[in-house]
Amino acid sequence: MNAVPPTRAAPADKPFLIVGEGSDTVGEGLHLLRGQGHAFAAETNVGLVVVDAGPGGKVTAGMIAALRGLSDAPLHALCFSHGHLGYNAGIDQWLAHAEQRGDPRPRLIAHANVPRRLARYRETAGLQHRLAEMQFRRPAAFFERHLAMHDPDETFEDRLVIGQGERRVELHWAPSETDDAIALWAPAQRVLYGGAALIDSMPNVGTPLRTLRDPVRWAQTLEQLATLRPEVAVREFGPTLRGEAPIREVLLHTAHALRWLRAQTVALMNEGLNEAQILARLDFPEAVFGADWLKPTYGDPSYVVRDVYRAENGWWDRNPTTLHPASPDVAAREIGAAITDKAGVLAHASSLASRGEWQLALHVIDLLATAQGEAPEIAQARQLKAAWLRERAGQVRSYVSRNLLLSSADRLEAGTHAQLGLR
Repeated sequence: MNAVPPTRAAPADKPFLIVGEGSDTVGEGLHLLRGQGHAFAAETNVGLVVVDAGPGGKVTAGMIAALRGLSDAPLHALCFSHGHLGYNAGIDQWLAHAEQRGDPRPRLIAHANVPRRLARYRETAGLQHRLAEMQFRRPAAFFERHLAMHDPDETFEDRLVIGQGERRVELHWAPSETDDAIALWAPAQRVLYGGAALIDSMPNVGTPLRTLRDPVRWAQTLEQLATLRPEVAVREFGPTLRGEAPIREVLLHTAHALRWLRAQTVALMNEGLNEAQILARLDFPEAVFGADWLKPTYGDPSYVVRDVYRAENGWWDRNPTTLHPASPDVAAREIGAAITDKAGVLAHASSLASRGEWQLALHVIDLLATAQGEAPEIAQARQLKAAWLRERAGQVRSYVSRNLLLSSADRLEAGTHAQLGLR
């Protein structure tokens, strides 16, 4: 998923998660549209069915132009692949396009859980914007300008058929990244559009700034999609898969990996290990996680472990000091006062950094970087932490981890660490 290089904050006008321009025909009357991820278009006997309207602006305009290069049929339906912000911010452009052509208003279709998700996003808009700024390394207020929300006109629960005969398509509930994700199935051609359930990465369960996702439910969805026996499978991100056997392998192997992570994490929880101890103990076997389609380029196996742990445990980290904590500012000030050999902390952390032990250096430097006070070593510690976060970002493969490390460095250097809880 188009990663921003680990340098400075990406320019505000640079797209994110955009996979390019144009289209690919994957079957007769079935097309991949490039936008925010891969959208999909099907030529049915009742008109065009499009899954995802894109993020709006030039990207959505390009999607409309690409589709019109393929078909002049009216747009019968716009469907939400899932309810995450950005994928359908361009709906108004599609509606305006239909109106300009003199076509009837297309149906706006989504899974029944999408309205609830959008209502939650509206209620927590400020939080969602800040989290997205960090995850995608955007400047303040970027998402207030770019994340338009549009409610669907109609919803379905498990399955919805559009059209008749060999040109019909079916929308299937495919809970995975979200509980409102869908897949599109063209049975006559055995073409599957997997949407958010099918990506070219370790499934992104446990994304650091997001709510809980269920790895077993995602595994069940992949296993169910495999029963369709698709011969072509279009992924939301990544190249299209072809051939019944290779597609089945990707679907079932990914499901196996998710079930393995759940089982191993639960076994270690039952032994009494906490989250950090489980992460230190677990070894992710190459036979399971070495597959090309499980690269940790967006999701990461350790993320999944954390979500399984969160799902079965409360918020407490098992340290009794944190049960009823003092004010963070007061505690940070007292920690800063208690460390009398601040130069020694800096020296030891710098020694670790000089050996390339960036993660250990970060643990040590946090003794001062998260403290408060007027001592010049505290300010120096924050500068060092920002620099070492950038070094650490070069070691991680996940786009999300890399962006969070880099955006944290940006904010430390800008002096906004306290307001954003980066101490």
